[in-house]
Amino acid sequence: MSAPVGEYDPVPPVVSPGRFAGRSVLITGAVQGIGRTVADRVVREGGLVTVVDRADLISTVADELTAVSPDGHRVVPVEADLETFEGAEASARAALDAHGRIDVLINNVGGTIWARPYHEYSAEQIEAEVRRSLFPTLWMCRAALPSMVSAGAGTIVNVSSVATRGVNRVPYAASKGGVNGLTSALALEAAPHGVRVVATAPGGTLAPERRISRGGDARTDQEKTWYSEIVEQTVDSTVMGRYGTLHEQAAPICFLASDEASYITGSVLPVAGGDQG
Repeated sequence: MSAPVGEYDPVPPVVSPGRFAGRSVLITGAVQGIGRTVADRVVREGGLVTVVDRADLISTVADELTAVSPDGHRVVPVEADLETFEGAEASARAALDAHGRIDVLINNVGGTIWARPYHEYSAEQIEAEVRRSLFPTLWMCRAALPSMVSAGAGTIVNVSSVATRGVNRVPYAASKGGVNGLTSALALEAAPHGVRVVATAPGGTLAPERRISRGGDARTDQEKTWYSEIVEQTVDSTVMGRYGTLHEQAAPICFLASDEASYITGSVLPVAGGDQG
């Protein structure tokens, strides 16, 4: 069994015009998937957007997003490796240079590279999974937080996963457990400075074929079987019995990023058809 694949419609089914008007929003992992869908929505809702990805396609994506901005705001692209603090610092600086502040940071970088039982992972693969799915969020929070503390306001939305309770991806689960811990602990520290820190925990999500591979695509029959076990467990764990859509993931992220969620901090919201992770 392979993961269900969906089509990508850049137009959200629901838009709240002006919700992010005048707000500087930095979105990571924006070339594809949930990050790209969030960026589409924030741009259409008036945000001053900076998009970050390690793929050079990010410039093309920024042009596509600029074309749908209702106010003609230019979307700022940043090509950076967020597995390094230097990449995170450069991303935060680009947003600050362009817009003078960072009102909202949406940390979307991450994703399972390999699917296999834990005893089948090499030490190098374990380290690579943690670098991919924990460090970009750690580094971006550290890079963006000083400007938010100085301003006395800001919102950080981290994208975690209900796979913290899932098969064949223990290093990824541990990384996303770290994102959950970061969210709750940083929320306590940041609240006195007027900064909220929240997260969503997506479940299985329909998406088009990836434009940029994560590098661990299943190739052997055994690898395909291990991946199929993830898909089966994902569907079986939901109450609704299906994968979600990209727009069903983007909507709660945008809600938590907005002033509509002004009394929510430290929370991780499962968005997984009833699977609580």
